[in-house]
Amino acid sequence: MSYYVDGTEISTLELALDHNNAEELRKLAALTGEKVPGRKSEMVSLIVRHLAGDRLRIVWESLDELQRAAVSEAVHSPSSWFDAAVFRAKYGQDPNWGSAGKYRYEREPSALCLFIHENRVPEDLKTRLKKFVPEPHRAEIKVLDQLPPVYGRPFEDWNEEKKKQEEGIEEVALTVHETELAAQRELLAILRLIDAGKVSVSDKTRRPSSAAITAITALLEHGEYYIPVPAEDKWSDENAGPIRAFAWPLLIQAGGLAQLSGPRLQLTKAGRKALAEPAALSIHTLWAKWINTTILDELARIECVKGQTGKGKRGLTAVSDRRAAIAASLKECPPGAWIATDEFVRYMQATGNDFDVTRDPWDLYIGELQYGSLGGASGLDFLNKRYLLAVLLEYAATLGMIDVALIPPAGARDDYFGLWGTEDLPFLSRYDGLMYFRLTRLGAYCLGVATDYQPPPMEVKPVLCVLPNLVIEARPDIEKSDFLALHAYATPVDDFVWRLEGDKLLTAVEAGRQVEEIRTFLTARSGEPLPAEVTQLLDDVAERITMVRDRGPARLIECADSALAALLANDLPTRKHCLRAGERHLVVSASAEAAFRRTLREVGYLLNVDGHLPAKKPQPNRKAE
Repeated sequence: MSYYVDGTEISTLELALDHNNAEELRKLAALTGEKVPGRKSEMVSLIVRHLAGDRLRIVWESLDELQRAAVSEAVHSPSSWFDAAVFRAKYGQDPNWGSAGKYRYEREPSALCLFIHENRVPEDLKTRLKKFVPEPHRAEIKVLDQLPPVYGRPFEDWNEEKKKQEEGIEEVALTVHETELAAQRELLAILRLIDAGKVSVSDKTRRPSSAAITAITALLEHGEYYIPVPAEDKWSDENAGPIRAFAWPLLIQAGGLAQLSGPRLQLTKAGRKALAEPAALSIHTLWAKWINTTILDELARIECVKGQTGKGKRGLTAVSDRRAAIAASLKECPPGAWIATDEFVRYMQATGNDFDVTRDPWDLYIGELQYGSLGGASGLDFLNKRYLLAVLLEYAATLGMIDVALIPPAGARDDYFGLWGTEDLPFLSRYDGLMYFRLTRLGAYCLGVATDYQPPPMEVKPVLCVLPNLVIEARPDIEKSDFLALHAYATPVDDFVWRLEGDKLLTAVEAGRQVEEIRTFLTARSGEPLPAEVTQLLDDVAERITMVRDRGPARLIECADSALAALLANDLPTRKHCLRAGERHLVVSASAEAAFRRTLREVGYLLNVDGHLPAKKPQPNRKAE
């Protein structure tokens, strides 16, 4: 039987059968259990009679469970098409199509081939089957009861003593990164870094410079996912490189919170507003705008795949469609439940919500096009998976939408080992180590699963003693995350002793922390109400940070003399748009600059944009005349 898809509907069973040659038709006719006639038209009539009336249901019920499921999937598909890849992902195996011989003429069809022809159910047959064939069950995503402490990583190693290749499973510890609250603090800290003029990006690619990545990495809670390690040589360099530090400037630009000004980013009006708003609102906006941005194709971050900027660029699919497919499947993940990334890939395929990064994988390659083309059977599959991992780890996790459980990327996945040109690659992508993730409350809010957002409550763990003299003592078994948080809030005095100080608290707030967050943390980790002295210090800091406000950038205007400065600031129409600043200077806010220029021109002056007053014109020499 032929099972190719030609994209056309088959109107009747008779037409579908007539498409077969006599030998194939004879095998189908034999499934009726009756004597097979010699003429092709008579064989077609025999099969049609076999499926006529109530016989159709009897034949369908004789199928095994998996075969009936295949008919159900095709009958209830809008296109009447049987999608083999979706079926395999959903049910874990193919239905029984019959015995397969070495050659085409040796194949023996099963009864399932009476219903599905060329991967489609004939329309007249579909109409009749719909009356009694139940709809297929919905694909479900499998979640973990709890996250395993280690990951079983397959490995291959050459045994020199036995002179053979050995295979096994190596247990690798999982590292969990909880991102929800950290992302909100990091966003505010990086917006302040941009406001200080310390984030430079390329004017062509909008990617952050190495100096910007270094500055941003210093603000990331617990640093990057992978700590840099010395590389023995270029062929064994296992450093994953920046992930969150790379993503933040792109997300902020795509979200309209910052824009390029010269070589550096500067906050937009929306970015300055975001400094005063709950970070969750800004992150919601960043994700929504990232879905449609063209500032970056995440596939470009898988640098070993060549051809993306050459001939292969023409075949790349729209990034917005890929991201939308991933977002749609993320919405169906239960918040708070750990999911294996491979299971998420299977679920997307089983629901038919998967995607392809390119329409022509033959133009993408590793090493060189002649030998390393990705147009083979599995090339597109692992390329799609790497794109998915990139979106999840570099963007969804950076925004705090998912928590992640990682192992080192080197050797984490072996699906590309047989490809030409990959022998010296420690990993195919820096994202290969993403093994599990779970949707956070913030992620559910950004995806529209939840209509509003409430931060998760702080778990009570009495590991601190907060004293009235502002000293904090910690138990030796304090978790590393709490230890680092204390370093951000308080000044270290000893190994497990800190002191609360106003200057340190102000620094923590400036880095993106909130006073209420600090108060909640100290209360939860001490397990009892805070001393009055500590409460008073926190209240004082909370008040001080509201007393001096940033109202945005302004332009300093220099006048020729104090009389002109006084005239513009007090008497002329320009006074509505400026303030006096010293003897000869005025201050004009950025939002009022256009109006100031207009009124200044109305009263007979122009603003000198180079910042210098024009030199006085020389008077003509009357005597010479």
